[in-house]
Amino acid sequence: MNTALAMLAAEGTASAGQGIVMILGYVIVFGAFIYFLMIRPQKKQQAQMNTLLSSLEIGDSVLTTSGFYGVVIDINDDVVIVEFGNNKNCRIPMQKAAIVDVEKAADGIEK
Repeated sequence: MNTALAMLAAEGTASAGQGIVMILGYVIVFGAFIYFLMIRPQKKQQAQMNTLLSSLEIGDSVLTTSGFYGVVIDINDDVVIVEFGNNKNCRIPMQKAAIVDVEKAADGIEK
């Protein structure tokens, strides 16, 4: 009778160990799935945005997050002064993070 109990206990321990390995495998697969579908594309998009903002120059046409088109007049560290429309009095300072798209100035135009 003792041998039967010992065999039963050994089977229970082995199946519990396999269950833990299976759960750990699922956690690793799920983590990799989350990384490749959510985290990696976000980092890639952030790197593209940083490249876009670092290439920003005076005279470039920009599109802001609020949907306004303007021309860059001055650039500081995190602040950009943008002129909207043909009115020279409509110059607004804004954060670089508010810029969504940049269109480079034409080569023949003075800045």
